[in-house]
Amino acid sequence: MTAPRPLRFSAFVMNTTGHIVQGTWRRPTARQRDFNDLDHWVDLARTLEAAKFDAIFFADVVGLYAPYRGDERRYFEAGLQVPSNDPSVLASAIAYATEHLGIAFTASILQEHPFNFARRISTLDHASKGRIAWNIVTNYLPNASRNFGLPGLTEHDERYRWADEYVDVTYKLWEGSWEDDALVQDAERGIHADYDKVHRIDHRGERYSVEGPHLVSPSPQRSPLLFQAGSSEAGREFAARNAEAVFIVTANPEAARRDTADIRARAVRHGRSADDLKFFQGLYVVPASTEEEAARAAAELDEWIDYDAQLAHMSGSIGIDLGRDDLDTPVGDIETEGVQSVVGWIKDVVTDRPATLRDVAHYTATNGRIVGTPEQIADRLEQWRAAGVDGINLVNAELPGSYVDFAEQVVPVLQERGLAQREYTPGTLRRKLFGHDRLPDSHPAARYRGAFSPAPVA
Repeated sequence: MTAPRPLRFSAFVMNTTGHIVQGTWRRPTARQRDFNDLDHWVDLARTLEAAKFDAIFFADVVGLYAPYRGDERRYFEAGLQVPSNDPSVLASAIAYATEHLGIAFTASILQEHPFNFARRISTLDHASKGRIAWNIVTNYLPNASRNFGLPGLTEHDERYRWADEYVDVTYKLWEGSWEDDALVQDAERGIHADYDKVHRIDHRGERYSVEGPHLVSPSPQRSPLLFQAGSSEAGREFAARNAEAVFIVTANPEAARRDTADIRARAVRHGRSADDLKFFQGLYVVPASTEEEAARAAAELDEWIDYDAQLAHMSGSIGIDLGRDDLDTPVGDIETEGVQSVVGWIKDVVTDRPATLRDVAHYTATNGRIVGTPEQIADRLEQWRAAGVDGINLVNAELPGSYVDFAEQVVPVLQERGLAQREYTPGTLRRKLFGHDRLPDSHPAARYRGAFSPAPVA
């Protein structure tokens, strides 16, 4: 029998101070406040590469969350994803400082025209020798929409129709504009590129008109590795058609088994292979040499969590202002329209007393947290792999400490069990994960290969 493949690991970060777990930047050993410092990110990338992580994965937003207690004051006071810097600007520096680590960053269809975005991605893919990944997102923040000239948030399913055209433009540029051998660089003949093998794409759509051609010659991957994280019906369909790596946040391995099977089946219905997708579950760990030490470390970490900021993050994400109630208010006493459907699930977690907003905040800060010895953590990760998860998008509570602890304590145990790689496969990020450099023929982008070549003369 073939041994199971090792899990893949990416580090889930953001070019800001307060990303997922709020308030822990205040710990004396934390360096989240150094987010403006390029050395901070380069040092972290080198730590991840030494531990044989597959990628550093940057989240991003291009607007403020919905008001909390009537305005956005709390986000600024807590450092909750503001200030927030453009992660793509870090990519070339990280690429230069590392050899194998993949560099994935989030970019919304809202924030840049697809022609220029495709050019920037191709440039970075060249600079990194094929290690760039794009996390495709639409946008769910009304403030972000207004920042880019829209009157408000575009309707949910329309955002995915917008995304369909956006990726279609980029696919045409990346896969169809230049033929593989168009860049000749023949000094003797004085021919740098074969004009007949470079093509305009002449895209005419509802939102974009792009003549082309692509200004960058084919990069090692042509199209970047494609991440996506949609969980809605439209999001799952989009992932099934387009994604190679899907970021999921499920409550337990059984839920992951259900969700991964659903999206894989959808991919097959779209003419793709179930193996064309890899799923990364969001988790974070608190390891120590004994259970007691791990429990103490988790309890000490909890003392630093800013629960009000944690609630603000969730509240601002769903657009329902929960900030006017005290943290110890029972969830059942909140009459805000729509809240019960959003936080009602906490009652299934807290069963010995009435659940409060503080419980909701604590759950958002600790959901997906594994506390224990390296061996116990490895046991849990093995359960996730058995449920169909291919990788872990590892959340941090402290930078760089969360990843240093994982690298020093957990990775050796995972490697001993075959749950983590010991060495990198040479080549591009896609080759490392899938065994080939380019998107497979089953991917919708592949239909543009050769699509823009001149028709043969009769």
